[in-house]
Amino acid sequence: MGAMTAANDPIAELRSAVEGAARTLRGGEAIGPEPTLERPPKPELGDYSSNAAMLLAAPLGEAPRDVAARLAAELSDQLGGDTVERIEVAGPGFVNLFLADAWYRRAMASLASAGERLGPAPTDAPERVLVEFVSANPTGPLHVGGGRHAAYGDSLVRLLEAVGHEVEREYYVNDAGGQIERFAASIAARMRGEEPPEDGYGGAYVAELGERIAAEGIDPDDLEALGRRGVELVLEMVRGTLDRFGVRFDNWFSERDLYSRGEVDTALSQLETAGHTYRSEGALWLRTTAFEDDKDRVLIRANGEPTYLAADVAYHWDKLERGFERLIDVLGADHHGYVARLGAVIAGLGADPRRFEALIMRLVHVVEGGERAQMSKRSGDFVALDDLLDDIGADATRWFMLWRSHDTTVDLDLELARRQSNDNPVYYVQYAHARIASILRKAEREPGEVAGGVGSETPGTPLEPAERELVKRLLEFPEEVREAAARRAPHRICAYATAVAADFHGFYRDCKVIGAEGEGVERSRLALALLAKRTIAGGLDLLGISAPERM
Repeated sequence: MGAMTAANDPIAELRSAVEGAARTLRGGEAIGPEPTLERPPKPELGDYSSNAAMLLAAPLGEAPRDVAARLAAELSDQLGGDTVERIEVAGPGFVNLFLADAWYRRAMASLASAGERLGPAPTDAPERVLVEFVSANPTGPLHVGGGRHAAYGDSLVRLLEAVGHEVEREYYVNDAGGQIERFAASIAARMRGEEPPEDGYGGAYVAELGERIAAEGIDPDDLEALGRRGVELVLEMVRGTLDRFGVRFDNWFSERDLYSRGEVDTALSQLETAGHTYRSEGALWLRTTAFEDDKDRVLIRANGEPTYLAADVAYHWDKLERGFERLIDVLGADHHGYVARLGAVIAGLGADPRRFEALIMRLVHVVEGGERAQMSKRSGDFVALDDLLDDIGADATRWFMLWRSHDTTVDLDLELARRQSNDNPVYYVQYAHARIASILRKAEREPGEVAGGVGSETPGTPLEPAERELVKRLLEFPEEVREAAARRAPHRICAYATAVAADFHGFYRDCKVIGAEGEGVERSRLALALLAKRTIAGGLDLLGISAPERM
């Protein structure tokens, strides 16, 4: 992704001018809180508005509107007539800027110079980040809940990379412990033509696994071999599903390996040496209450069996040992109580717990005709992600998994997701991209030729309001990406892409593009359409969604 640097960011330049004018009024001193520069709620209030005068009023001992009048005059001098048409004082002391066409044309040129995909300048403080997500137990096909984790984690990684962090994606494979033993026993039962144990796995896929494993000649009495092979086959399925979904992982980390390499014992020794563990009633406990957990937690049970937490201690110690500066875990809705424990583990291992983030995903419900859908071909008790992909495809699935905040429950409406119309939000955004591609094809202009016309003067032909609105929207992209990455909020990109599509449709409704009258107008409008196309493609790419040229 290309980047709009501070040096060629028109919004940053305006903000800098406001801050400079404010400092001038204070005799060169900084004004304290950073003044805002925002788009006002109504176009008649200007293109951008600042609260700088209200922040200056108290230090200067003057009425805010009087300060605003002085600030407006100073800003007019600094910016000049080729940037602002006029500056007005409004309300309790807002300074509202009405920008000249020349500023908009320079802004379009800046957007064009950022290249194919627009994005923010890299952060000044890049980190090595490990994002662990999905990590569904390897005992069955990936369900739609895991699909939401996959869409979210993948998009979050894309956002973090877009702002300059070095990120790795990791899937933690829970291939040790009681659930694997129950899984093996379930496969063995199916191989013998019996029902699985009451606490086992009963999906039709277990019988299919049993048939495959029997054909390989593995003895149903060899539970360890059954469990190992069953996990391998399930992970093959999971990888295939994730591949269809466009999600890849850099690492598949095995819990079994933590034990075989002795990392669990080593990590627990670290905690013991630091004085964070103790023995009581035959069990080994972690003193998590020292780190604001509500009670201490068992690491090794009295019978010698490790708890899930013991492996998690070793796993997070391993993450720290690999040199990651930030650890992000995308966890399920049932893991709220686990967050304090993991924070305590990080602190107990001697690291800053602020380096650890746990993002709790809420549930996703598949809905059809107002009812929750049961669409799994393989089991009656979950909806398989593969079945959802068969029905609505990867793009729609990703959009509907991502368009609400991760901490909000999602109802995925199948009827809406199937619809090829503008009330389907992913169709609406993708259609805007395809529509622009169609316009450029009809114009028979190459993108390079069109981009070369960006910012060119069109004497005597003022920009239309819809052109101005679209330019302002496109300029917001770098900040939207920064905010979405900082807040771990891919849904902001869904909202932004929808707004760009809406502003483009408005521009195309109000402004003739091909065959537009006036010197250079067609070329300028084609260039603006191309910039919108690039921006939509950039937003969709951050969501892992395709940007079709034809629909």
